[in-house]
Amino acid sequence: MTKEELALETIDRLKREYPDAGCTLDYDQAWKLLVSVRLAAQCTDARVNVVVEKLYEKYPTVDALAEASPEEIEEIVRPCGLGKSKARDISACMRILKEQYGGKVPDDFNALLKLPGVGRKSANLIMGDVFGKPAIVTDTHCIRLCNRIGLVDNIKEPKKVEMALWKIIPPEEGSDFCHRLVYHGRDVCTARTKPYCDRCCLEDICGKNGI
Repeated sequence: MTKEELALETIDRLKREYPDAGCTLDYDQAWKLLVSVRLAAQCTDARVNVVVEKLYEKYPTVDALAEASPEEIEEIVRPCGLGKSKARDISACMRILKEQYGGKVPDDFNALLKLPGVGRKSANLIMGDVFGKPAIVTDTHCIRLCNRIGLVDNIKEPKKVEMALWKIIPPEEGSDFCHRLVYHGRDVCTARTKPYCDRCCLEDICGKNGI
């Protein structure tokens, strides 16, 4: 089986296993996903979803958050860890949205990368989830599972994994595929325990690398 064939079969099986998989960060506006994805670094999505409720209650718009000081933001987001740097990035990011983009999140990948605290993973998430454009989000689940399955060969650097996957994943499938890898990585192909291969829908096609 070629990598392209393995990719298509993996996509198909995960689609059946997790038909409704989507982003696990709660948001109803693009700028809120931008904030949440910054807070999610080294923090669980579940905790982020709780913390941002307080943040948006006090600062319900881009303009309001842009006017808040980094110290005021840090006071609320501290439970997510790395509070000082996250608050600084969020503050700077919201000011740029307010001053340069009329309070809107740009739908251009390179423009997103120029925002404070936004890397390729975050930019891809926003491009895929908010704007419905081709995207591959190489988070820790994606990197671990793609190496184990054999879609990539011992590549750990996020950008290199992303570039390798672009070659074998149909563009329109990338965003949902990565969301399904998160679900599968949490429930079955786990990082902190031995993977539950006996109940994995990919068991017979998985390369089981790095286990």
